[in-house]
Formats: sequence, structure tokens, C-alpha cells
Amino acid sequence: MVKTLTTSLLALAIAANAAASTEINEKPDTTDWMPEGSFTSGVEGPVVGPDGSLYAVNYSEQGTIGRVIAKESGEVWLKLPKGSIGNSLRFHQGFLYVADYTGHNVLKIDPANKEIQHRFHNPQMHQPNDITIAGDGTMYASDPDWANDSGQLWRISPDGEFTLLEKDMGTTNGIELSPDGKKLYLNESVQRRVWVYDVLENGDVANKQLLIAFDDFGLDGMQTDREGNLYITRYGAGTVLKVSPTGEILATIRLKGQHPTNIALSADGSIGYVTMQKRGAIEYFSIPH
Repeated sequence: MVKTLTTSLLALAIAANAAASTEINEKPDTTDWMPEGSFTSGVEGPVVGPDGSLYAVNYSEQGTIGRVIAKESGEVWLKLPKGSIGNSLRFHQGFLYVADYTGHNVLKIDPANKEIQHRFHNPQMHQPNDITIAGDGTMYASDPDWANDSGQLWRISPDGEFTLLEKDMGTTNGIELSPDGKKLYLNESVQRRVWVYDVLENGDVANKQLLIAFDDFGLDGMQTDREGNLYITRYGAGTVLKVSPTGEILATIRLKGQHPTNIALSADGSIGYVTMQKRGAIEYFSIPH
């Protein structure tokens, strides 16, 4: 989720529930990986890199990418070009992809020299919010229009061709592929729904089904584990849900803060890292089995 006007809009949409949720987590299941205030309120897009470090956007100041090499040990890894602010990070084949929502780009960065190799740009997008990448390099991007509670879903080919897969949705936000690449998950933050699609051989999506829906609070970033379970951050509820591929809630992880924005899993799948918007922190927990 974008952390300026967009979080304000989501917060207003769930205000009645959030007001009642100030202290729901009496005994959190998480501990701070990075302390409160180490990131800005725009902290988002966590991803574990090939080097084993955790990367997330807006470390110390807006427009940066931070690298966390150990608990409470972070640094500014890269400053994005002026006017660019990242929201989602993904690694693929050694390159780092950044959803630059203010520049309306997806940036492909070579970590070896920290140079931008390519800008995927489409002026028809409201913004690239969250991204996920298939094994062949095909990207899928959520594209919310926060002001109008609507959104779109895009596919971006490795050579930069954009295809609008669906329009007139709710506020599209968290997006993720199943481990085998055959399912695509996409949520709508304000409408509190998670959809699942079949991914066809040509990269198109079909057979859209409602996986799970909620009556309260918002939805933000998501990630799947090796077994195909989906971890959903619940903005305002202060929780992460572990959900099976059939939509069954398997576990509820209680957070210290109330406003998680996204989640990444460690390389071995044993740890979950959660970016926390209002705390400017990253919390972590052991994956429940």
C-alpha cells in the first residue's frame, strides 16, 4: 500500500473498526527485527535477497531502499532517482524489481552496480502498487485508484509489453503467485476480498474465484509459502493470517502494531518479516506449522 494519501483513504474506510482495535493484541506473537522509527511510515515491500539480507523501501527517509543484514542492523542500500518512491520489491534472476508508484514505473535494478537496467512505464496505470513475478519473468501488478475505491490488474512481459487483464475492480493491492505459478492471488483492500485466478500457459488469467472475504479491517501485502499457503496482512487489525489454498484460516499471528503493510518469508520459510506502517518498524515471527 502507498503510504500517503492512500493509507489515509484506507484508514478512513476502516475507521470505525480501527477505533475499536487500539489494544487488541495483548500478547503479540512478534518481536521487532528493526526498531520503531528506523523506517518511515512508508515502509513496505519486504523481500529476502539472494545474499540473505532483508530489503525494504523507505529506510530512514522516503525514496530509499534499505538493507537489513541482521537484527537491528540496517543501512540505506540505494537512493532511488528524484521523484521515485518504491512500494514493492521482488528479486528475479539476480535483478531487483521495484514498484515505483510515484514515477509510475517498475524499475529493474542490477544489485552488482545498483544501476537501473530498465524502466517499465505505462501512463495508463494509476500506479504500480504490489508486484509478483513468474518463473519466466512475467510480472503481474496491482494498480489501485485509491480516490475512487477501484483498481486494475496488469501483466507486464519481460520485454515491457503491458496487458490489462482486468479493470473496474475494487482497490487492488496485495498480489502473489502460488509456488507452482498456476494460481494468482489478488486482494482488494477496502472491499476486503481475496481473489484467486488460474494462470494460463500464455500468462492470461481465468476462472476468477473468491478465496476469502472479511467484514472488517483492510487487506494489504501477501506472500505464499512452499506449501502454497497464503499469508495476508490485515491493515488495522494488527494481524497476519495464514490461509490455505482453499481459503481456510490456519493460523492468526498477532502483531505489536495495528497497521501491517506487507510480509516476506525467509529463504528457508521459517521466519516471517512484517513491515509496520505507523511504527516505521519491521516485526518478525516464527512460521506456525
